[in-house]
Amino acid sequence: MDLDGAGSPSRILGLSKLARLVEYFAARPQAQERLTMQVANCLDASLRPQGVGVVLEAGHTCMTQRGVRALGATTITSALLGNLRTDLRSRAEFFAVAGAAT
Repeated sequence: MDLDGAGSPSRILGLSKLARLVEYFAARPQAQERLTMQVANCLDASLRPQGVGVVLEAGHTCMTQRGVRALGATTITSALLGNLRTDLRSRAEFFAVAGAAT
């Protein structure tokens, strides 16, 4: 997927583009872990930042409509690339802002 305008010198991406990016990759059934990495890899390739962090929280119909019927059950996955993967301080700051435990 190409992020129009992402190659600009400021490399600022609007929230609507993030939502479209997730919808683009989520259009077909797949594991949430793979979806999270696809979003991170696309952001990394399009924006070429020093680091990319993606935290994805999603509800799964297999948990709410079949089997245990766990209403409101969600799963959180994360993907880290670049500095957010290698620099412990940056990683901790990212997860603190994202509201996820390290």
